[in-house]
Amino acid sequence: MTATTPALDGATVLVTGGSGFIGGAVVARLIAAGAGVRIVDRNPSDTDTPTVLGDLREPGVVERAVTADLDGIVHLAARTSVLESVAHPRQTTEHNVGVTAALLERARAVGVPRFFLASTNAVTGDVGTRTITEDIPLRPLTPYGATKAACEMLCSGYGASYGMQTCALRLTNVYGTGMLHKDSFVPRLMRAARSGEVVQIYGDGTQRRDLVNSDDVCAALFRAWEAAATGPLIVGSGRSISVLELVEAGREATGQELPVKHVEAKPGEMPAVIVSIDRARRLGYEPKVPLVEGLRRVWDEFRAAAVH
Repeated sequence: MTATTPALDGATVLVTGGSGFIGGAVVARLIAAGAGVRIVDRNPSDTDTPTVLGDLREPGVVERAVTADLDGIVHLAARTSVLESVAHPRQTTEHNVGVTAALLERARAVGVPRFFLASTNAVTGDVGTRTITEDIPLRPLTPYGATKAACEMLCSGYGASYGMQTCALRLTNVYGTGMLHKDSFVPRLMRAARSGEVVQIYGDGTQRRDLVNSDDVCAALFRAWEAAATGPLIVGSGRSISVLELVEAGREATGQELPVKHVEAKPGEMPAVIVSIDRARRLGYEPKVPLVEGLRRVWDEFRAAAVH
């Protein structure tokens, strides 16, 4: 994605959480598409992209970040740990629901026409092995899932009441380069491959997940922007594999043994995430990065980091 994208060329876009893993990928690809980008984050960016530093729970930070010259907001900043949300539900609500409400209200007040929310299929709760579509009722299992469901409802209300284009991208498990400091399963897999340590698997490892590369997430965002998509939009690879199969893909990508150890399953974990990406495909989205190839790119980054 190095060429400009007509719908984004010359647009001014705010990316909340733009210094993070997904945010870094989105910022880089927006710039490559010809957009002018501003970041708001508690942490400085590794790039020279204009950045508002601060906590979005503070009104002054929201006011400095969200200005009338924006063509859209990509809202990625959030507390995303399921276990942390169970332990600290009030703080998760403040960070997720409170901040989203403040951003939407500021966007309405200054006339920002587009708002894209990073959401999750955890809003649907446990549907067993059914395929998750955008039409399944929302029944989240955890405070984290509940906050994202609430954020989606806020987006829906602002979109209907004020004519804003609001779209909730329900992301599956995102992986890709830039995960050196993350603690999700793929970076833990890479650290184990690098050190020779055992990989911990929660439960029996048969739980199924859809892994989508950050490059494909950016492609879906661009399609949603170009198509003026509204409402929920599931973004994934369209292919679910078990955690055990993911470990096997990790072995293929890294060439390492990756021994495993099973530990007790965590509460609030969905047994399966099997999604339909048909709606996104109707917008022209098609995931391009095969899992093993994507894992190889992550592995190359982890190996390079170990050398320095």
